[in-house]
Amino acid sequence: MRPAAPDSGIVFRRLDAGAEIRAGWENTIESSLSTVLSNGEGIRVSTIEHLMAALAGSGIDNAIVELDGPEVPIMDGSAAPFLHLIERAGTLAQDEPRRAVKILKPVAVSDGEATAALLPDHGFSLSFEIDFANPLINRQDMAVTPDLDTFKTELAPARTFGLLDDLPRLQAAGLGRGGSLDNVVVVSGSRVLNHGGLRYADEFVRHKLLDAIGDLYLAGGPIVGHFRGMRSGHALTRRLLAALFADRDSCCATTLAEPAPLGVVVKPDTRRIARA
Repeated sequence: MRPAAPDSGIVFRRLDAGAEIRAGWENTIESSLSTVLSNGEGIRVSTIEHLMAALAGSGIDNAIVELDGPEVPIMDGSAAPFLHLIERAGTLAQDEPRRAVKILKPVAVSDGEATAALLPDHGFSLSFEIDFANPLINRQDMAVTPDLDTFKTELAPARTFGLLDDLPRLQAAGLGRGGSLDNVVVVSGSRVLNHGGLRYADEFVRHKLLDAIGDLYLAGGPIVGHFRGMRSGHALTRRLLAALFADRDSCCATTLAEPAPLGVVVKPDTRRIARA
């Protein structure tokens, strides 16, 4: 990760391919298990959601992410390693206000029993509900208004997870090849196969919140509003952002008073974000 000038946004630079892709929802492509950017010419960057969540949680608006391959390293399956490295490197305040997206009216998308929605609110907050036909995961629900401390302690360490019974299907589809007990919480029936078990009793829903924070940062800045997810995932959040920007009355551009991570809006204006 390298510094970038004001209003640069988050840009992924493929050193091996000589290409750059701005981290915006309009540059994502359909993918159910991770978030994938594409430049439309065959160059992709996969599994960006955990790094994007770390950048969002750190309040970083502008950065260049250099890679020598098509996928962000999975690390331990959470955002905590990225957050640690960002804290070690340090951040710099820039002489430009933080740009944000203020939700003006409810927007929602659904797919069967799964729903994702954005609702007006005074700051950024999230809630998520999952319901798995598994005796360990079962139904979990959590709501959070994340500041940096909350993000660091309650969400960033939550790891991605999967069911052991799903492994043959994923491998047959050519997915999950790099998955191991070092970077995925693997559940078999009512047991966690990873040494040390879970980091939180409800680590599963916490990770879904973490994914949502990373995916929502593809709006181009912090969201001023409430996100509600029910059994949803990356694909539905992508559709939600597309629906948000397709309706010019659903949101407006605004600025934040100071670079507080996931902060509260104090200087709203009425400039509309252009139709996608």
